[in-house]
Amino acid sequence: MSNGGAGPALAPGAPVASGGRPWVARALESRPLGVNPGLLAALVLLFVGLSVFSPYFFSSTNLLNIGRAMAIVGIASVGETIVIISGGFDLSVGSVMAAAGMLAAWLLEMGIPLPIAFVAAIVLGIAVGLLNGAIVGYARINPLITTLATLSIVRGLSFVLSGGQEIVVDNKTWVDFGTDTLLFVPYIVIVLLATFLVAGLAMPRTPFGRYAYAIGSNTRAARLAGVAVNRWRLAFYVTSGALAALAGLVAVSRIGYAQPSANAGIELEVITAVILGGASLSGGRGTILGTLVGLALIGVINNGLTLMGVPAYWQLVVKGSILLAAVVYDELRHATQEDT
Repeated sequence: MSNGGAGPALAPGAPVASGGRPWVARALESRPLGVNPGLLAALVLLFVGLSVFSPYFFSSTNLLNIGRAMAIVGIASVGETIVIISGGFDLSVGSVMAAAGMLAAWLLEMGIPLPIAFVAAIVLGIAVGLLNGAIVGYARINPLITTLATLSIVRGLSFVLSGGQEIVVDNKTWVDFGTDTLLFVPYIVIVLLATFLVAGLAMPRTPFGRYAYAIGSNTRAARLAGVAVNRWRLAFYVTSGALAALAGLVAVSRIGYAQPSANAGIELEVITAVILGGASLSGGRGTILGTLVGLALIGVINNGLTLMGVPAYWQLVVKGSILLAAVVYDELRHATQEDT
C-alpha cells in the first residue's frame, strides 16, 4: 500500500525521514520499541524524585498499591489504545466499568453463580461495544458524540438497576481476588500484565492489529485494499467494551462493593495514558507498550500527589493539565510529520 495508506502505521516506531526540520522530527519521532524516550526519562526522574521525597514511596506496600491502582485504568486503556489507533474514540469505558460491576453484583444477590455473573458482565461490555461500533461504522456518527451518548445511557441504566444504591459484595472469592497475591504479585496486576502482553503481541502480528493501523492511517485506502472497515471497527469497539467490563469487575474486587457512580471521570486517566504513550488522536499511530509506560507515569503521579498531600481537586487540575500537554504534543508531532 502506498504511503497514503497503512504503510507508515505498520511500523509505528520507525524514524521520520530527514528534511524540513530534521532535528525536531528526530526529537519527536525517535521511539525505540514505539516508546518515547522522553517519557521513559520522565518516569525514571519522577520515580527517583519521589523516592527521595518520601521514604514510603519505594516500600513494597506502596509499590503494590500503585500496581493495583494501575490495573483498573490499565485494562481499560488497552481497549482504548486499540480504538484510538483505528481512528476512533471511546468515552463510555467508565460507565461500562460501573455497569459491569453493578450487573455482576446484582446477579450474585439474585443467587446466580459467580462465573455466570462475570460472563454476563463481559457480555454487557461486548453489547455496548457492538452498539458503539455499529453507530460509528454503519451510521457514520462521530465517535465522540456516539460514545458520549452511550456513556450517559449506560450510566443511567446502572442507577436504574440498583435504584441508586451501592451493592456490597459478600462473595469471598471475588473480594479476595482484589487483595491476594501470587508470589508477592497481586492477582489483578497479573491480569493487567497478561492483558498488555496479549494485546502487545497481537497488534503488530495479526490482521486485527494491522487493520487497526491501516484503518486509522487512511480509511479510504483500507477500503480500496479490500478491508472490511465497518466489521473491523465493530471488533475494535467490542474489544474496548469487553476490557472495560473486565476492568469494572477488577475495580469491585478492590473495594468490595459496586456503585452506579463508580469510575466516573476515569476516562480522563485512560485517555491520558494512551495519548502520553504515543497514540495519535488522528489514528494510525500508537503501541501497547507505549500505553503501558504512559500508564505507569500516570500511576506514579497519582501516588506521588497523594503522598504529598495534594487535595483531590488539585489532582484533577494536574491530570487535566497533563492530558492537555499530551494533546498539544500530539498535534506538534503531527505537524512536524507533515513538514517533513
